[in-house]
Amino acid sequence: MATDSGLAGRARLQRPGARIAFVVSTFHHDLTSAMMKSAQRELAASGVQEQDMLEALVPGAFELPLVARRFARRKDIDAVICLGLVLKGETTHDLYVSQGTTIGIQEVMLETDKPVLFGVLTCNNLEQARARALAPEDGGEQDKGRELAMAALMVLAALDAADEPLTERELGF
Repeated sequence: MATDSGLAGRARLQRPGARIAFVVSTFHHDLTSAMMKSAQRELAASGVQEQDMLEALVPGAFELPLVARRFARRKDIDAVICLGLVLKGETTHDLYVSQGTTIGIQEVMLETDKPVLFGVLTCNNLEQARARALAPEDGGEQDKGRELAMAALMVLAALDAADEPLTERELGF
């Protein structure tokens, strides 16, 4: 059953010429690339030009923060979407990878003052991962790629609003 992510409808690009970078793990690339393609479709439908969507591949989730930071430091990049998958295994390895990736991505976002979206699925098995990664038309339930694209546009709009100077009325004049 699909869950409500709180992202209804379609976010519209409010920052013409915005450039969004994707950093995508090749581990379970069938799912991570499906998330990227869904996100790119949503961004294109929202007004982001194809040439303004960059992408880089990394071997696994743990490498996402490094390349995300490189993109986020660029003046011509407005947001970064990180996509990966960490499956629970027989050991606790997944916990260390997930925690390191999470903290790394958060640090990149705060260090660079740019949206760096966390699209790393942490699932017990491939069935759960497919349900979250794939669009409904591809057999999934949640379409996390689309959700991440919408979230990126919403955060960019929120940052733009936060940068707007206060009006005289808001200042009490």
